[in-house]
Amino acid sequence: MANPVESMTVSNPPGEVAELVAALIHSRQTILPKRLAAPGPDAAQLATILASAAAAPDHGQLTPWRFVIVPDTARGRLADVFAASLVARDAQATDEQISQAREKAFRAPLLLLAIGRLDGGDPDIDATERLLSAGCAIQNMLLTAHALGFGSALTSGKALKSQPLRGLFALTPGEEALCFISVGTAHKHKPGRQRPGTERYVSVLGDA
Repeated sequence: MANPVESMTVSNPPGEVAELVAALIHSRQTILPKRLAAPGPDAAQLATILASAAAAPDHGQLTPWRFVIVPDTARGRLADVFAASLVARDAQATDEQISQAREKAFRAPLLLLAIGRLDGGDPDIDATERLLSAGCAIQNMLLTAHALGFGSALTSGKALKSQPLRGLFALTPGEEALCFISVGTAHKHKPGRQRPGTERYVSVLGDA
C-alpha cells in the first residue's frame, strides 16, 4: 500500500504539504481526560494511531517502547492500583481523595500506558536516546489522533513509580512507565495556549 504522505506529495506542491503539516502540529492541544468522551477511535482508527508510532526515529531498531491498552474490563484493576498507590504515599488519605484517585482510571474512552524500554539490547544506545525515541513515538500517535478528529492528553503522577502499577503492567527491570495516553472526543475545548516563539529556545553556536 502506498504511503499516504508520499502519495499526497505527488499531487500537492511541497509548500502546500508543509502548510498542512504545520496546521496539524500547531492546532493540536492537550484536552484533559475528564473532557474526553465517547466515541473513541474504532478498531481501524486505533490501528492507524498505533501504527504511527513505528515511524519514530529508532537507532538500532530496538523499538525501545511499548504501549498497553487498558480496556473497560481492566479499568477497575487500574483504579485499585491508583488507590493503593495513594494510600502507600499518604496513610491519612480521606475516602474522598481515594475515590478521586480511583476515578482517574475511568476517564477517556481510550486509555493506554506508554512504557519505555530503557535498558537491554545494544549497550551503545543509552537510555536518553531510547527515551527520545519513545517521545517521538508518542507524539506521532497524538498527531495521528488529532488528524482523525480526536482529542488527547498525556498524564503522569506518582503512581507510575509504584510497585502495584509495575506489577499490573508486568514491567521488567529495564522498563519504566512513562505516561498514560488518553484519547477520545473532546466535549469541551479551551482556548489555545500561547506558543513560545523560536527566540525562546533557539540559539546559534558562536565562534570560539
